[in-house]
Amino acid sequence: MIAFVSGQVAALAPTTAVIEVGGVGMSVQCAPGTLAALRVGQEARLATSLVVREDSLTLYGFADDDERQVFELLQTASGVGPRLAQAMLAVHSPDALRLAVSTGDEKALTAVPGIGRKGAQKLLLELKDRLGAPLGATVGRQSTGAPAASWSDQLHAALIGLGYAGREAEEAVAQVAPEAEAALAAGEQPPVPRLLRAALQSLNRTR
Repeated sequence: MIAFVSGQVAALAPTTAVIEVGGVGMSVQCAPGTLAALRVGQEARLATSLVVREDSLTLYGFADDDERQVFELLQTASGVGPRLAQAMLAVHSPDALRLAVSTGDEKALTAVPGIGRKGAQKLLLELKDRLGAPLGATVGRQSTGAPAASWSDQLHAALIGLGYAGREAEEAVAQVAPEAEAALAAGEQPPVPRLLRAALQSLNRTR
């Protein structure tokens, strides 16, 4: 198992970071919040989890060991693969997920794209004795009462992390706002990874 990678950030993309380790570029799948903290050319250390499939080897990266541990525990629940587990950690911090599961907060889980009401109920039952109690006072990136602007904060931070200027990031966020607002109006959580791809496309058109 590759527990972590440490080295210079060689490249950033909407869903991945390339970390140079001993002359080799390691492609690591990361959530927007993790990518937002990285800068090309700077040193970084990411906790990692290697997911092995018959046709692929995928390395997932996290800000710390706690995120990685929760990522792996989430996948012990039926129907939860690495992509859904990463989506859950993109919306909620590890402690926020522990709090949601320990209190039976169905609404917090349905805030994650891809999890409906029945899926949330099933996850609450399966994860109840696996995640444990919250470790601290942090309630997470988004709580059930998070403001609608939280998606834009995540998106703006991710664009800044990819090297765009503040004004460019603001304009790109404005371009995808209608899609985010439509999701909110439908009672869904705005899909930040998809919005990030759309924002990058709008930036490329204006250059």
